[in-house]
Amino acid sequence: MTSETAKSQAFNIVIIGQANRLQYEAVLFAASLRLTNPDFAGRLIVATPQDGPLWSSAPTLRNKAVIALLQELGAEIIPFATPEFGEGYPNANKIQALLAMPEGEPFVFFDTDTLVLDDLARVPFDFNRPTASQQVEGTWPKIELYGPGYTDTWKSLYDKFGLDFESSLDLSQPDEYWRRYLYFNAGWFFYKCPRAFGERYLDYATQIRDNAPPELVCQPLWPWLDQIALPLVIHSFGGGRNTLPTGLLDDQITCHYRLFPLLYARENDRVIQILEQAAAPHHIKKVLKQYDPIKFMVYHGRGAKTRALFDQENLPRREQGIRKIIKANGFWMR
Repeated sequence: MTSETAKSQAFNIVIIGQANRLQYEAVLFAASLRLTNPDFAGRLIVATPQDGPLWSSAPTLRNKAVIALLQELGAEIIPFATPEFGEGYPNANKIQALLAMPEGEPFVFFDTDTLVLDDLARVPFDFNRPTASQQVEGTWPKIELYGPGYTDTWKSLYDKFGLDFESSLDLSQPDEYWRRYLYFNAGWFFYKCPRAFGERYLDYATQIRDNAPPELVCQPLWPWLDQIALPLVIHSFGGGRNTLPTGLLDDQITCHYRLFPLLYARENDRVIQILEQAAAPHHIKKVLKQYDPIKFMVYHGRGAKTRALFDQENLPRREQGIRKIIKANGFWMR
């Protein structure tokens, strides 16, 4: 498939929605998509986990106002089962949700705390060559003084699943530097079939959880398991890093903001404009005001006050520094 073919191909978008903050983030995602992509030809699917024994409280979307608004914005709500992971590791919702998606239809998964800023048709997706967000830090593995290094740790996983380790390496990066090894943020990823991707993703994740190689004996798996398994899945399907031009997703076309105080502190003016424009219509505002971080940050001006604390061209180098300033001024909310 050429990039031009992929660019014109219809695809589905999958996000997670459940009975917590994600339902309001899902509304914002849907509103920003309709604002910036009014002619989007694919399906917007809000996947919601079904109630079950692995949840102490019901996770399924039940807020009638949220459901009605999502449907008005063009979203389809599809339930999915969580037999392997539940409340103990909600990050795995993105894995299990794929098994309930339309088989054989190209998809892009986005974390729900994402805004769509521009035309998705500008992104030349090649759904035969999956990749994921490289807006990532070297969070895993955690290298111990006398334990295995990056090479031994990652190679043990590639060997476990019968994958070629050497071809996954970025040889322009130094040995034992984390960027040499395939590692992604699971905030977005794509492929030509959600069922195939989800089945392999779930298989790899559960095998790592239940029967990890000896090299991982001292490694923390939570909350990194989805990001440990993801590069293995992508590599197994012939994908890798840089199958998309840099600077599109996570920058020009979408923004993975994560938390509203961080959004106002560090994102560019375009992100603020899309957020506030998408949230402005009265019928949307009426629902979003049920969630305090949106109510106070977006509608009551706390976001603007947070933004005024920072020079967006000269932010603290570490996120912890940004959080500390916001908290010291009493504007932190999540």
